[in-house]
Amino acid sequence: MASPATLLVSIRHQEGALCTLQAATAPYSPHSPQQLSHTQAFSTSRSGPAWHSPGEETEVSKPAGAQELEEERRAPGKNPKEEESRHLSPLSSGEPRPERLAWPGLARRETLREMALHSKMSRLVEATSRLVQVEQTLLLPLLQQRPLPLHPKDSIEFRNICSRMALQREGQQFERDLQEAHQCLKTIIGKLICSLAVVPSDSYIPVRSALRQILQNLLAM
Repeated sequence: MASPATLLVSIRHQEGALCTLQAATAPYSPHSPQQLSHTQAFSTSRSGPAWHSPGEETEVSKPAGAQELEEERRAPGKNPKEEESRHLSPLSSGEPRPERLAWPGLARRETLREMALHSKMSRLVEATSRLVQVEQTLLLPLLQQRPLPLHPKDSIEFRNICSRMALQREGQQFERDLQEAHQCLKTIIGKLICSLAVVPSDSYIPVRSALRQILQNLLAM
């Protein structure tokens, strides 16, 4: 049988895991857009179109490349519409296509996958926070009256898994650690429910109900 001190040890490791999870789920701060300096703003305003007084005739010189292209189109034997259609012809099957057009659904699949991982992490944080709250407010006062069999090693393992997750934050190893953290938290809650089940006391009914609700939310993930 474990004393309240043993439960406090478990709670301390669970709180450490909770802080690690909350730090891992915190979104990155977006970078602020780069502001134009005074010199850049001045040069941009100077590079704009020039204004002329009314009645003043101005001649806009065409670039050399554009003038040669226009002369080439006006040459005899060449139809401008045929030239334009030739430049706008679709890519053949053998020509490489831009990557963003070749895989239009790739970015969306990655986004949905990241959203699913973020949702799973948020639920894990919520379940851990709820477990610590139930242990502190409901279970700890009851242990002062009657000890229960507890397993603090599971809470230590849970904290270690969350620490590994904080170092990864992405990739297959992160997903495996996330799944392992879910399983470890389920084990902690399941063992607490089993320990409370052997105690013939109505005072433990609210604790068991709260723990079952947390476990049910985890199983739904």
